[in-house]
Amino acid sequence: MKACLLRCPAAIETNPLKFGEAPVPAPGPGEVLVRVKMCGVCRTDLHVVEGELPPRKSPVIPGHQIVGIVEKLGEGAERFRPGARVGIAWLHSTDGTCEYCRAGNENLCDHPALTGWTVDGGYAEYALGQEDYVYPLPENFADEHAAPLLCAGIIGFRCLRLSGVKRGARLAFYGFGAAAHVAIQVARHWGVEVYACTRGKKHQQLALELGAVWAGEATERPPKPLDAAIVFAPAGELVPPALKALKKGGALVLGGIHMSPIPSFDYDLLYQERIIRSVANNTRQDGEDFLRVAAEIPIRSRVTVYPLRDANRALHDLKSDRVNGAAVLDCCA
Repeated sequence: MKACLLRCPAAIETNPLKFGEAPVPAPGPGEVLVRVKMCGVCRTDLHVVEGELPPRKSPVIPGHQIVGIVEKLGEGAERFRPGARVGIAWLHSTDGTCEYCRAGNENLCDHPALTGWTVDGGYAEYALGQEDYVYPLPENFADEHAAPLLCAGIIGFRCLRLSGVKRGARLAFYGFGAAAHVAIQVARHWGVEVYACTRGKKHQQLALELGAVWAGEATERPPKPLDAAIVFAPAGELVPPALKALKKGGALVLGGIHMSPIPSFDYDLLYQERIIRSVANNTRQDGEDFLRVAAEIPIRSRVTVYPLRDANRALHDLKSDRVNGAAVLDCCA
């Protein structure tokens, strides 16, 4: 099969992903083999490729927003039939036995398998999924529009939940890429007023088109005090200005798996019961709940599609802020 393999992490400008042949994986017990049609390009993929997330498998095929068709079933797999359209996301599997899994917090599992980092992902013509962690996909999304929902969408949804926002609340997004452009559609569906703090006029314009009441630069203070804020950009320097924009008792949610160092700040920014919390991975329930809501709205993702062989270019465009919305790889092209 054709695939993009990472053998040694390096700056994306050096084109570290090598496009070539790899064996088609064989599904083991409880697994399904998926013929990949589209795979979303996530900033977490960039962290894997550039080594900000340390290598856990080498070589590895990145990619964890996989849309495809079930091609073959492993022994004992019976949840899906061949020909079913499914999605594979970041949470590939969990141990099911650690204290976090037993408590229903599988996103905090001590020994998870993570698609495109600890196991091979979807920058390829075929990928494996553990059937219990694979999602059936709503029919009203084309493949390329479904792909960003499987991480950007699910993680954004978990961020919204943990922010505690309710109808009428004021919420700011810091960074307006793939996750934010989906999350704003959920927030508006819930009756939340959204402010976008992001660099680049095209990102600000997209936020306004999707229903933001205001859009400004990343460090600019929104015109009204906020009930909550979500930092989607992997930029620790945005934490102090986000805290400064919160009302008393407001919540700041950090939505990335990796972030640059957070600078020191005065305790006054945190005082009066403001909260900072991170989001780690997602549960399967997050994914199921989000996909149901996404179909009800329905979510309309904005995508730029690249052929599989151009994965380096897609990641470079993402790093350089040249992608408005989400980037997606066509794994059949």
